[in-house]
Amino acid sequence: MNKITLRQILIPSITFAIICFLWFGPINLSFLPNIIASIVIIIANYIEYKGKAFSELGFQREKFTTKNIFVFAPLVALGLFLFYFFALVPVITKLTGVPIDYSSFDELKGNLPALLITLLIVWATAGFGEEIIFRGYFMRQFVKFFGESKISIVLNIVLVTGFFGFMHWQQGITGQLVTWITGALIALIFYLRKYDLWFVIAVHGFFNTIALICIYFGLA
Repeated sequence: MNKITLRQILIPSITFAIICFLWFGPINLSFLPNIIASIVIIIANYIEYKGKAFSELGFQREKFTTKNIFVFAPLVALGLFLFYFFALVPVITKLTGVPIDYSSFDELKGNLPALLITLLIVWATAGFGEEIIFRGYFMRQFVKFFGESKISIVLNIVLVTGFFGFMHWQQGITGQLVTWITGALIALIFYLRKYDLWFVIAVHGFFNTIALICIYFGLA
């Protein structure tokens, strides 16, 4: 375990409590909790790391390139989606006997204005929000406390993405399991790219874009 201070324990603990309140508290904030949680995390990191709020999350300026964001990330997202759609979903669905519940997206079918609005919301709440929360913050905090041994990284990915999968309860048990595995692959990419948060934000965003376009055309 890395040597840490009381400050480095208290700030993440308070931050996690606030995030849980946003997610599970009595106030219904619609799609805003992830956005608010991301802002809270940036403030917490600014306090904990004395101004290094973004770099400690994995926002690496040197890796924010056109090729990474608009070429490699979309290609990885496409490959991940093909694996998700043609292998992962059918296998998990067969194991559980329950199809993924996509009913919350029914209004997108053939509805271009709804699709465009949903894309903006999803990029903000999932692409940026979920990646800042689960990869940039939870995974990086896990590393801070438990280091980067192989066992630690495996536990990091399994536990954090398990929570990530659980948070997709509206898609049913199959959706939760599929999201857990998909999230684990994104987390692995995050680790292998030396915690490049820009890249996984782009991968997540393009993955969701492909999925929503498929729903729009009635393919999913």
